[in-house]
Amino acid sequence: MLPTKDFEKIVGRGNVLASVADRQTYAYDSAVLDPVTPALVVCPETSGQLGGVIALCYKHGLPMTVRGSGTNLSGGTVPDSTDSVVISTQKLNRILEINEADLYAVVEPGVVTAKFAGAVSQKNLFYPPDPGSQAVSTIGGNIAENAGGLRGLKYGVTKDYVMGLEFFDSKGDIVKSGSRTVKCVTGYNLSGLMVASEGTLGVISKAILKLIPPPKASKAMTAVFDDVQKAADAVAGIIAAHILPCTLEFMDNVTINMVEDDVKIGLPRDAQAMLLIEVDGHPAQVEDDAATVEAQLKKNGASGIFVARDAEEKNKIWEARRKALPALARRRPTIVLEDATVPRSKIPAMIGAINEIAAKYELLVGTFGHAGDGNLHPSILCDRRDKEEFSRVENAIDELFRRTIEMGGTLSGEHGIGTAKAKWLELETSKATTEYSRLVRRAVDPKGLFNPSKMAAI
Repeated sequence: MLPTKDFEKIVGRGNVLASVADRQTYAYDSAVLDPVTPALVVCPETSGQLGGVIALCYKHGLPMTVRGSGTNLSGGTVPDSTDSVVISTQKLNRILEINEADLYAVVEPGVVTAKFAGAVSQKNLFYPPDPGSQAVSTIGGNIAENAGGLRGLKYGVTKDYVMGLEFFDSKGDIVKSGSRTVKCVTGYNLSGLMVASEGTLGVISKAILKLIPPPKASKAMTAVFDDVQKAADAVAGIIAAHILPCTLEFMDNVTINMVEDDVKIGLPRDAQAMLLIEVDGHPAQVEDDAATVEAQLKKNGASGIFVARDAEEKNKIWEARRKALPALARRRPTIVLEDATVPRSKIPAMIGAINEIAAKYELLVGTFGHAGDGNLHPSILCDRRDKEEFSRVENAIDELFRRTIEMGGTLSGEHGIGTAKAKWLELETSKATTEYSRLVRRAVDPKGLFNPSKMAAI
């Protein structure tokens, strides 16, 4: 029997959701997986309440799934079973400190990413990680999944900005790792262990995040190509010229047309591919880098280059890119969004492989993504209710991952493993790797209650 009254004593009656309708809201995330309705949803408002909830779950042997906004794309916040308790961190949403002198911030896990970035910007500082879901995703979820984003090429991803964490262990006791200082080698790097752990090793209650000065200038542009391979070669050419744009994004013809259908902003429908590029930094450096980028675009066959003249035109460029996923998702009942990632030099081969796989399995695939860091998002548009079609989808995904690994790539650049990709984990790593991970997991969670079915290979 669930200790519902005990949970209510810890967090208050209004923060324990027991009705079927409420619980069903927490039954799924953004992955194409069957929903699982949890036994209970608990919403702590303070760090102390969070620790108490975890301790109570462990005492009663209740599987725990920690959830922010549920925007993740690999099943990481789908409850493990109907016996599971979902712990929502959305009410742990305070920005505790923004330190302008030492360039860091301290936040709770439920702070929305875009809200945090905006608060930092008001202090004339910069938090670069910008996942596509930033308007709703939370910092805790970003850390748990090691979220990336458009600026990953130049500025890195979430792990590069985590200076320290506080998190709860299985007993509900607080563990502290890292520091507010630039350098810290006190003990094991437990903060690093928690990044990308997908809620399987503990529950984050507080994060210390690095901030940096904002760039003084930037310039954005788009380039149109009549051949996908030319666009891929241009990406390789820009990187080979030792230019690291803050963003270097790719959209194929399918994506271009669906975005244009959706928002009608004047995208070239006959283009086979577009690159969307922004360089930033010192004004003189920006001018030099932009000139080099334009030269590489022309050298590799761009049929048209548009350079934004002001902030309005620049925002129009990035509106097109940020509309890619919602525009594709509206086309068919189901969208399977992947994030196969390869070394940057393999981008041309990866795009070729995606097109071959789409043709082989007779599937409609729109591809967009962070071409500059090798992270593409082939998005398969289908109807999961059509069993024959979805069987082809599953075969296509299997081949996509195998081709990715053959190119020296990774199963996931930013979406995580969750349940959706667990069966391929050993393909990329090794048997010893997964066994080592199991040992770590068993040591910190002997009952196996922290998000137990996630990354099931370990």
